Amino acid sequence: MYSVRPPPCGSLAMPQPLNLNASRFTANAAARPARAANGGSFELIELDLASLKSVRACADKLLAKNQPYDVIIANAGVMATPFSETLDGFETQFGTNHLGHFVFINRIASLLGNGGRLINVSSAGHRYSNVDLNDPNFESTPYDPMVAYGRSKTANILFAVAFDKRHRQRGVRAAAVHPGAIQTELTRHIEPERLQKLVEQINQRLAAAGKEPFRWKSIPEGAATSVWAGVVAPADQIGGQYCENCNVAQLVPDDPNFSEGVRAYALDPANAEALWKKSEELVGESF
Repeated sequence: MYSVRPPPCGSLAMPQPLNLNASRFTANAAARPARAANGGSFELIELDLASLKSVRACADKLLAKNQPYDVIIANAGVMATPFSETLDGFETQFGTNHLGHFVFINRIASLLGNGGRLINVSSAGHRYSNVDLNDPNFESTPYDPMVAYGRSKTANILFAVAFDKRHRQRGVRAAAVHPGAIQTELTRHIEPERLQKLVEQINQRLAAAGKEPFRWKSIPEGAATSVWAGVVAPADQIGGQYCENCNVAQLVPDDPNFSEGVRAYALDPANAEALWKKSEELVGESF
């Protein structure tokens, strides 16, 4: 389980220290039902994805334990934050959602044994934008919270594509998933009026396509595709793919009238390799 700093709420803010005591309390409260359900075999470890120092320290702890993993689900993230930067100076959404995971997962990749899987939790929000490798930190581009979110979620998919290519020969596969729209704290930076407007826009597109109206998923429903891709679906079916609603998504045009599916740029192998190279450059580490 990840412990991630809630982003600052100013229009331009520096990162704030992670409140470890509060994070431990929240994490332990969330873990309590899981511990009760499986007899206590549930362990927490601190990880702040907005700090590469924390990411590397956490990875080192796991490597020292040398405990193998069957499945890693990289599900932490932030959404539509006001402009801010991580402790390492990266735009918060790209730095937290992608670069933090990029370093963490690559550092512990050896713990995934034959038949293991990496599941990156992405989003339909990847349709807002392709990655921008020339300006990943919005230094010359006007900042838009949803565009930044889209870039980071596209990066989650591309990372899965590139990771799958590098590890499939040893029996490890990777995929990205869209869990669906779930009412959690992820949307805390989106005003209720704006969220309602987004739902109305989605319903207009669904109606035009002759489909049923939008509905929020429950948390178990939102977890279902991650579980399906991680332990149920055949490895060759999901490897290097983007999944939604417990199926591999289809490629769709860059057209807002499509309410499902994945954009071609998010699965493009050349785009994935370019992102991998840029990510290594940004974090100062090669994998």
